[in-house]
Amino acid sequence: MEADTTLEKPQIKNKLSTHWIEKIPSKGWLVISLLVAIAFWTILSLIPSTARSFPNIFLVADSVRTMLGRGVFWSDIASSLISVMSGFGLGFIIALPIAILMAWYRPIRFIIEPWIQFIRNIPPLAYVPLVVISAGVGRTPQIIVITIATFLTMSITIYQGVKNIDPTLIKAAKVLGAKDRDIFLKVFAPASLPFIMTAIRLGTAVGLTSLIAAESTGASAGLGMRIRALNNTFESAPMLLYIIIIGIIGLIFERLVKLLEGRLTGWQEKRDL
Repeated sequence: MEADTTLEKPQIKNKLSTHWIEKIPSKGWLVISLLVAIAFWTILSLIPSTARSFPNIFLVADSVRTMLGRGVFWSDIASSLISVMSGFGLGFIIALPIAILMAWYRPIRFIIEPWIQFIRNIPPLAYVPLVVISAGVGRTPQIIVITIATFLTMSITIYQGVKNIDPTLIKAAKVLGAKDRDIFLKVFAPASLPFIMTAIRLGTAVGLTSLIAAESTGASAGLGMRIRALNNTFESAPMLLYIIIIGIIGLIFERLVKLLEGRLTGWQEKRDL
């Protein structure tokens, strides 16, 4: 009997120790995560070897006033948003039909997919000079670079989703006399919608990550262009501020996509981990 009670004690203690953790809401964990990040940031700002790269949080916050005084803060954000959204929009418009055609027709897949996989492994910085030679400097090459980067990611994601649609659904639709147009609208479109939303989420992230490369094409404004300029003058506080702003914009994009995904794919069964 004593052996049984000793075995039960750790289990009871473990349940009691995790009970208070389960009561913390998700917003509470968000606050805890933010406090941990600030604490880690503060430690880095106090260590001599990292203090120059990670200045104090108050210096970074004060750099907002510095960039506003230079009259470039809002124009940089607006310029980058225009480039990212334009490039993402064009990338999505091109990726959607090509991905569907690749999944629908084997010859198209065999011709296009190898090149998509090949170019996808090339960093955008590698082909930026070629884009500048062809399109000149300004916003046009920025949009082209972001379009290429987002297209490569979204086309593969959508293609994999459409390709993995249950073939039984297609066969059943054909048995019932459905034509290609009906199969596309009533089978392919609803079944591939979750993958399209995933592609949109990945595409926005890729658009932001390729921003530095895109704005190295002679841009006169933009977050990526300003980070490079601040790096040349060793102004780490405003440079870190702009890096944080890119991350915040990425989080906002992700939240908006999740909100849209919840409205369009509410029928999809989901499991929270």
